Amino acid sequence: MAHANGPRDDDNDSERAWRFFPYDEPYPNQEAAMSGISDALDDERNVLLEGATGTGKTISALVPALEYAREHDKTVVITTNVHQQMRQFIEDARAITRREPIRAVVFRGKSSMCHIDVGFQECQTLRDTTRSIVEKESDKSELSEQAQTLLDRMREGESGAGEARTAVTNELDAIDDELEQLKEGNYCDHYYNNLTQNTDEFFQWLFDDVRTPDEIFEHAGRQDLCGYELLKEGMEGVDLVVCNYHHLLDPMIREQFFRWLDREADDIITVFDEAHNIEGAARDHASRALTENTLESAMNELVDVDDSRAESARNVVGAFLDALRESYDEAFGFGEREQVGENWYDLSIASQGRRDDLTMEFLRSYEGRGIDVEVELALQLGKRLDEQYEDEYKNGEATTRKECQTLQAANFIADWMEMGDELGRHPMLSVRRDGGTEEIYGRAELYTCIPRDVTRELFNEVHASILMSATLRPFDVTEQTLGLEKPVTMAYGLEYPEENRRTFAVSLPALFSSERDNPATQETIEQLLVDAARFTPGNTLVFFPSYAEAERYHERLRANPMADFDFFLDEPGVRAEEARQEFVGKDDAILLTSLWGTLAEGVSFDGDDARTVVVVGVPYPHLSERLEAVQDAYDRIYRGKKEAGWRYAVEIPTIRKTRQALGRVIRAPDDFGVRILADKRYTRESSSMGKYGVRGSFPVEERAELVDIAPEKLKFAMLNFYNDHDAYDGDPPRP
Repeated sequence: MAHANGPRDDDNDSERAWRFFPYDEPYPNQEAAMSGISDALDDERNVLLEGATGTGKTISALVPALEYAREHDKTVVITTNVHQQMRQFIEDARAITRREPIRAVVFRGKSSMCHIDVGFQECQTLRDTTRSIVEKESDKSELSEQAQTLLDRMREGESGAGEARTAVTNELDAIDDELEQLKEGNYCDHYYNNLTQNTDEFFQWLFDDVRTPDEIFEHAGRQDLCGYELLKEGMEGVDLVVCNYHHLLDPMIREQFFRWLDREADDIITVFDEAHNIEGAARDHASRALTENTLESAMNELVDVDDSRAESARNVVGAFLDALRESYDEAFGFGEREQVGENWYDLSIASQGRRDDLTMEFLRSYEGRGIDVEVELALQLGKRLDEQYEDEYKNGEATTRKECQTLQAANFIADWMEMGDELGRHPMLSVRRDGGTEEIYGRAELYTCIPRDVTRELFNEVHASILMSATLRPFDVTEQTLGLEKPVTMAYGLEYPEENRRTFAVSLPALFSSERDNPATQETIEQLLVDAARFTPGNTLVFFPSYAEAERYHERLRANPMADFDFFLDEPGVRAEEARQEFVGKDDAILLTSLWGTLAEGVSFDGDDARTVVVVGVPYPHLSERLEAVQDAYDRIYRGKKEAGWRYAVEIPTIRKTRQALGRVIRAPDDFGVRILADKRYTRESSSMGKYGVRGSFPVEERAELVDIAPEKLKFAMLNFYNDHDAYDGDPPRP
């Protein structure tokens, strides 16, 4: 175990009885981790927990968090962006609640739980209208009772009862008219049933166990109820919530989410799984984009608007649209326009010492009374139009709830002008080709380089956060990039027997892009992969820097007469889970994929499913303008740190990805396997390669296990290792 600024010692930790621990007894590292986390929660400190596969990180975080929450009236929110981990959370929560009952809900976005398949804005309108109908019906019921009572008093001759009853019946008539009008509009039958039926049975069922969103959707659907709205209603007072990253990383969603929980931020303990992904997810949530199509739609929307502010809106939106088109036309290099396909293609518009080309073109083409003034008028008009669309949908005058394009355009232009030259914001311009018309259109984007601007507020406002992953180190980088202040740090290596694993660093040439095209190098890699697969008693998993490289060697192996095994290629745009399922169904196969795909983390390959894993090359991400902007931002923020941009933006994320890929094998105490890093930048030779040598970027205990080996010796080393484990079914392969 390694930790800095760590938890205080407690002589009684080993004897502590953990109320929520669901299994017979914790592993030694779990006991230490749970005690350290418990102390950190007492001190309201955040925790960084790195634990290798099999160290029980989820239980180590949940058990002390739930105990603290129960004792201090808090709610625990555990979150991930990996679907398989969500399923694991549910299993762990079910195990916990069978030991010590907890109220837990698993929350998913509205779009996947809607029975009538409407968008967010439409749902809000339907919900408001439906609630208004139920409230009017309740008012009508009360008034009907009053009218009957007053009628009885009239018959008894009570003075003034007739006049009072007339007033009540007039009000009843008015409510009937309002109800008729509301019901002629759009409302939701499922939500109506939520508000008018007894839902006690649903909540009894919900909290009898930990239910998945799919189970909730199906159970509610059978009763014509809205499970999503019932789930929101049932979140108040729960012990544990399982959700996706966006419920916490998006500030607007987070505020609403905590309101559903009926909790202040300080009453929340957050647990982030696969926390090495927070940086990228936060960057995505903070970036803003606007397409040429939205700008065109806004201009069309403004054509027939009878409002004095419409001219100002047309001035700014039209000028920005013209500037966008002019900017991408100017940015195209020779032959570049022909390369544009259906995916977004980035064009450079950033400039040194002044605003970007798009902003400069906007300033040149704009003619009006002042951008700030007219953007504000456009915002005012957009809000008015948005309210109009809301009323039209609510009243049944429209079958869908229109989105106000003017409001979207004005909001973005205001942000672009205000934030476009801030440190950590990088103006981008992208283009793509419309699949139907073949026409090219553009997109302006404010790309967020520094994620801590998003995450620091969250980590400061909640009671405490536990960030866990198999690849969080170096901790100082995680602290700085996410804006964490003096967190407790803990790291636990792979607890399984070291003799059950070998990690080889193969002294291939450094596979820079030029070297990857060398025919001799390709032959060496091809032979290495044949050897790895032939001498593996089970399946072999191979990761490349890109899908293109995976495809290249898939084709080479298929043509190799020595490659007598099944081949699988994970391709972009194809569901990786389908390939994985077919692959693990074999007992002598090879699967080739990109390290930047979905199979490198959060996916289990147990036992023979993948005995050997190979990482070919150092899989640096594509060095795009976005990545260069992130590097530049980190260099400017950490000006005194050598190579800060390269280290924070490129090297460390790459090594984390590589370590995640290595973790796909050896998933249990009795499991065994071989991990192969194929590139001399992983070997001891790398010490002379400057920033490109990556061996030193691995944690010290993982570095100590790396065994340097020549490519032609690998098959003998693998044969010896697997023979020692009696792994071959029958005679072993012959070198």
